[in-house]
Order: sequence, then C-alpha cells, then structure tokens
Amino acid sequence: PVDIKVPKTRDRGGQGIHFRSELLPPYIKRTKSVETVLPWLYLKGISTGDFSEALAALLGKDAKGLSAGTISRLKQCWVSEYDDWRVRDLSKEHYVYIWADGIYFNIRSDDAKQCILVIIGVTSRGDKEFLAIEDGYRESEQSWTEVLLSLKDRGFRSPKLAVGDGALGFWKAARKVFSQTRSQRCWVHKTANILNKLPKHSQAKAKQYIHDIWMAETRENAEQAFDLFIKTYELKYPKATQCLEKDRDELLAFYDFPADHWAHIRTSNPIESTFSTIRLRTKKTRACVSRSTILTMVYKLGLSAEKGWRKLRGFRRLADVINGVKFIDGVDEETFERQRNAA
Repeated sequence: PVDIKVPKTRDRGGQGIHFRSELLPPYIKRTKSVETVLPWLYLKGISTGDFSEALAALLGKDAKGLSAGTISRLKQCWVSEYDDWRVRDLSKEHYVYIWADGIYFNIRSDDAKQCILVIIGVTSRGDKEFLAIEDGYRESEQSWTEVLLSLKDRGFRSPKLAVGDGALGFWKAARKVFSQTRSQRCWVHKTANILNKLPKHSQAKAKQYIHDIWMAETRENAEQAFDLFIKTYELKYPKATQCLEKDRDELLAFYDFPADHWAHIRTSNPIESTFSTIRLRTKKTRACVSRSTILTMVYKLGLSAEKGWRKLRGFRRLADVINGVKFIDGVDEETFERQRNAA
C-alpha cells in the first residue's frame, strides 16, 4: 500500500483544465460508500452479472475495478455479521410481545421441507426488532425449541404474549420453554383456514361473521358473535366451525391486553408484511439459493426493513403489561371498575 494525496488544483484561467490522476480515478474516492451500496443492489434484485451496467450508471462509463467477483467477496462479510448477530446478548432488553412464523423459500436442497423460523419482539419502549432468523425442519417442535432455548440462554425473558398461526410445533415449544407466556392465534391465518373449509359462495358472508368476532369492542360481544358463527354453520359445515371453536381462548386472548395494542397483537402481520417484500427478491433469483445464502439475505433484508418500522401504538402501556396490571376489554381494571360504577 502506498499513501497518496490528490493535488488540489484550481483553474483560475477559465480554460476548463482539470487535474485527473491516473493513479487515483475519481470513483475510488467513493469506494467505502460503493462497498456499502453494491451488496444492497444485489439484495434489491440486481444479479452479479448485471453490475457492470449498474456501476456505469453510478460512477460513470469509465468505472473499473469492481467486478462481479468483488461483489461476491463483499457479500461474504454478511455471513460473519449474521453469525455475530445470532449469538448477541439479549439480557438488557425486556421484550413484551413476540410474533413467530415459519417462512418457506425456494431453497436449493434435496429436502424441500426446510424453512426459515422467524421471531420478532417488541421492547418495553415500543420498538419492534428481529430476535431470531434461523433455519429449521418445517416448523417442528424440535426446531422451535432449539430457537427458543437459544434466546433464553442469551438472556431473553419470558414475554407476556406470543402471536402466531396454528403451527403446533411453535406452541408446543413455547409452552415448554416459556410456560408463563399467553398465546394469541393470528386472526388472518385462522380466517383463511376456516374459509378453506367452506364453499366459495358462502365465504364472503362467513368472512363478515368472523370479522364481527375479532372487531367486537368487548369480550362478551365477541363471544356472542363467536357463538352465532357456530350456530350458523355447524350443521352444514362442521369442519369450519370446529376449526374456529378449538382455539376459542387463544383467539380472544387479546382482550386481556391494552386496547391500543389490539391492532398489533391480533395478527402476525409484522412478519407477513415484511416477508412479502423479501420473497420478491428471492423470486428474482434465477436458480434456487442455498440455505446459507437465503439466511444471510433474509437477515440483511430483514434488518433493513426493521429500520422503517413504527413504534407500537400506545407503547407507554407496555410498562403496565410488564408490571402485571390486569386489563379487562382493553382497559386497566381500575378504570374499568370506575367506568362500570359510573354507568
């Protein structure tokens, strides 16, 4: 390495004469920023073979020295970043709610049952963060147990509520590792599962019945709407009503938490919305990607999306949840009693 400096020249004669070093082309001065940009261009959908055109647009047609091979080497740093991230200390934060899901991608493997296990948590300050991005065998109990035990071993404390779909592997693992955590089933997934058991001509009306349950202002009203759905469909479509009835308690758990938080904890949308964009990137890959590649891609894209997440609405109420304040129909018990007495 040789330390060099670019002479500072000023054209006072207005002749348009500018100094240009043959040793240090202009784009080299932007190498650090370019090294950051190039991997992100790949993540957003530009393949390594198309980088020559992308570099020309960024740095000019004479830009050289940053080949597709260079891009590949730059991407290798993601692996070490991910390895450090997945073993980081979690003891300094208190995560109140978590959302969990298994995401399937087009992975180059003889075993198509591999998936990415994802957990997002919300801190006591209302910030949502990725807690785990791990590969697993389908959504098995053993795979989820390993993920949760890893979190616990790094100082993660039992959350107050876990939100997820009907994957039994996660719920069995959660009950073993965090027995005090309440369960909330995702209403979006549950609605889809129920409608799949109904004929198409009945789905629109049934969906409105289901909507009336989880949008009810009180648990009592929700229970009434719940029972109405059962009575309406149990004779003709018992499988649909059984699908709803078996998770009654877990579907209505959100009523025991602040009403400000209901929009966040009734579904696993924080994961679904984030991974809809990540799937777009993986679909642009010409061939299936390896497990290692997909893990690092999900990690980098996930943390990029995390920066744009908004705080949990009503996050100041999280302190009450942590301290064990009892909520009835979304209102703390003291306020609930005062309102009832006033009525």
